[in-house]
Amino acid sequence: MSGEQKAKAKMEQAKGKTKEAAGHAVGNERMTAEGRAEKAKGDARQAKEKTKDVFKH
Repeated sequence: MSGEQKAKAKMEQAKGKTKEAAGHAVGNERMTAEGRAEKAKGDARQAKEKTKDVFKH
């Protein structure tokens, strides 16, 4: 399950980064903010999984 969560984190980060860039390109501040939030959610998920890995070993 950990691999699944790591993949989900990477996907959220990429999706958020894309959404942020698109929002910035068209001047849509809301889309930019949503992209940042999604990217942060992916970052948090990745950090959680890395912490779990540290305690697993």
